[in-house]
Amino acid sequence: MTTTPHHSPLSSLRAGVPVPETVLRRLHRRLEVEAAGAGILDVAYTTVGTPVGVLLLAATEQGLVRVAYAREDHEQVLADLARRVSPRVLQAPDRLAPAVQQLEEYFAGARTRFDLPLDRSLSHGFRRLVQEHLPGIGYGTTQSYGAVARSVGRPQAVRAVGTACATNPLPVVVPCHRVLRSDGGLGGYVGGLEAKTALLDLEAAA
Repeated sequence: MTTTPHHSPLSSLRAGVPVPETVLRRLHRRLEVEAAGAGILDVAYTTVGTPVGVLLLAATEQGLVRVAYAREDHEQVLADLARRVSPRVLQAPDRLAPAVQQLEEYFAGARTRFDLPLDRSLSHGFRRLVQEHLPGIGYGTTQSYGAVARSVGRPQAVRAVGTACATNPLPVVVPCHRVLRSDGGLGGYVGGLEAKTALLDLEAAA
C-alpha cells in the first residue's frame, strides 16, 4: 500500500511548489504573533491608502516612529529603519491599527488632533525641538518659519526650522504642513506641494 506523503506549507516552499496566498498569509500572521510574543518585533510596519497617496507607517514598542510618503521610496525607508532603529522589521498591522484608524478619521474630517504615542528617536537636537513644537500649531491654522523660530527661542534660525520641517519623520501626524513662508508661500514639503496643499485645504474646510 502506497501512502501520499503530507507536505507542510514550509516543505512546499522549500520544494518550490506554489503555496496558496491564504496559506502564506496564515504563516505570516503566525510569524507576526510569535515575534510580538517573544519581544523581538522591534519595528512593525503597514501601509494605508489616503487622499495624499499610500503612506507607510512604522512603530516601535515606544510608539509611531515613521510616516513616509510613497515618493520617499518605502523600500528605502524600511532599509533606513533597519539601519537606524533595528534590523528586526516586520509587516505587522496590529501594532499600527490605532494609527491607521486615526489617520482615516483625520482624512474624513472627523479628527483634528492625533492622540498616539510617538517614538522621536529619529530626531535630535534643534530638529527635534522644532518637531516637538509643531503639534502646538492648531488644526486649520498656520505659522511662518520665522514664527516657529521665535517660538522655540531661536529667532535667527529660520532656515534651520525649514530643515527641521523637511526632515520630519512623522509628517501629517506631526503637522509640518502647517508651516509656511512669511509671504504665505507654501515652502517645501516632504510629500510634495500637492500633498501640502491638500492637507491645508482639508483642514480649512472643517
